[in-house]
Amino acid sequence: MKCIKSKDGEIRRVKEVEADEKVSRYGWSFVPKSEWKVQVRDANKKTVEVVTVEVTAKDKKAVKRLKLKEKQNGTRLR
Repeated sequence: MKCIKSKDGEIRRVKEVEADEKVSRYGWSFVPKSEWKVQVRDANKKTVEVVTVEVTAKDKKAVKRLKLKEKQNGTRLR
């Protein structure tokens, strides 16, 4: 597999035979796989935002009670 880029800026990942043909006949050029990863593969990935929350003493007790209840019921996920 090779990564090629058209004159318009379109990047594709194709088999070596197809890549050689497009580069020699149609003016495409070879590009590094890292460029393909950034522009094509990872273009639609969503970023995850991490939110931290300050827990009070009452909240801690509530969480402990909930965990104990889940453990007793056998529904606790790890």
